[in-house]
Amino acid sequence: MLTTFFARREGFRDGLLARMTMRLPWTAEAARALNSVPDSLQIKILEERLEAARSAAIFGLNQLLDLKDLNTGVHSTRLAEWGVRVADNLGVDESHRRDVEAAALLHDIGKIGIPDAILQKAGKLTEPERELMQKHSEYGWAVLRLFPGFDRVSLLVLHHHERLDGKGYPAGLKEDEIPLGSRIVCVLDAFDAMISSRCYRAGLPLEEAVRRLKADSGTQFDPDIVRLFLPLALAELPQVSQIAEPMAPALCAV
Repeated sequence: MLTTFFARREGFRDGLLARMTMRLPWTAEAARALNSVPDSLQIKILEERLEAARSAAIFGLNQLLDLKDLNTGVHSTRLAEWGVRVADNLGVDESHRRDVEAAALLHDIGKIGIPDAILQKAGKLTEPERELMQKHSEYGWAVLRLFPGFDRVSLLVLHHHERLDGKGYPAGLKEDEIPLGSRIVCVLDAFDAMISSRCYRAGLPLEEAVRRLKADSGTQFDPDIVRLFLPLALAELPQVSQIAEPMAPALCAV
């Protein structure tokens, strides 16, 4: 049932909210108190406040995705949960893991700038429409790069549609030119998109999605990430099949 997933999703968001609200408001009194503590403690307090601001930004932008399209918000939350686990298995450091989590959550934030008539079109996109749709990663980068501390996150979002063979977008990067976090999000995004229903098609059977992921490993997808992700995906097939939400064609734009 979807209630199980949404409970997990709300728990994930509660974690963000907790990190935002556990800190005291930044008042004049708090500022005066900060001046009276040792420098090392001041640095720790400021780091905590920066983390709270970062969490608030992530939470707020993810809420915007929900307002644009609930399916997109749910999709992004699934990717964040998977992304953290894949990053852990790859042994990345804590800072990079947190950036992968944020990029997975916000990889589609640029779709806010794409017209609903394109996002929800019940049919194949025209070439001009496809080119505009592909701008969403650049739009996302343009927004996220403005937030302090989001430099790497914005680059991961910018390049999450690159391909290992250099045939992706927007920059045509290949292999190790593509940031590791972008390669992670690319695999998870493609898999979740394949199993999810869209206006113009039903979601693929999970076994077929796994087959396609393997088939494109080494050309579109990083084979090391596919190798680490597939056992995770296979272990969660029943759950994933329940939380992949179909979009009724009657609700799509025509």
